[in-house]
Amino acid sequence: MFRQGIKQIIREIEGLEVIGEAGDGLELLNLLRKSLPDLIILDISMPNLRGLEAAREIKKIYPNLKILLLTMHKRKEFVRQGLAHGVNGFLLKEDADIELIRAIRTIQRGEKYFSPLLSGILADLALEKERPSSLLTIREKEVLKLLAEGKNNQAIAELLHISRYTVRRHRSNIMKKLGLNSLAQLLKYALSRGYTFS
Repeated sequence: MFRQGIKQIIREIEGLEVIGEAGDGLELLNLLRKSLPDLIILDISMPNLRGLEAAREIKKIYPNLKILLLTMHKRKEFVRQGLAHGVNGFLLKEDADIELIRAIRTIQRGEKYFSPLLSGILADLALEKERPSSLLTIREKEVLKLLAEGKNNQAIAELLHISRYTVRRHRSNIMKKLGLNSLAQLLKYALSRGYTFS
């Protein structure tokens, strides 16, 4: 019923056309092989392949394809993951009847769209982005730079004239401060922030 409502809104707008629909993420991926739209409206709560996972796969294969994520949840983690996957907009289902066209037009112009009710979450994410690196000590930043260059604990210990235990402790502290759970996430963060020696 919700999908039918979305289609009805789109059909009433000149220049917009629905060229396909899918009931789950796997069906959507198959559909994209036959017909490629300009924009996908993707529900986060789809069965089989969830919306965020589908968005990640779609952006890998079709990086220029625009994605508007629909969600009923005001969850920071959903927004954070969606942005990491390259999603172009987030529309709360409760806003869909009045904000859908604005969301589509905003994304068509090459801008990001966020439901007004997500403004608090966006502010939190912006603060998080500014905060983390300022929490790191000079030594922790040195360790992070060396990790980004692919050095292991032993090599870092030798270069910084500290023990491997101290390197492990620094790594653990860095991950706690940045809210990261794995070495892969840590390396991704380091590289995205330019933590490399010139």
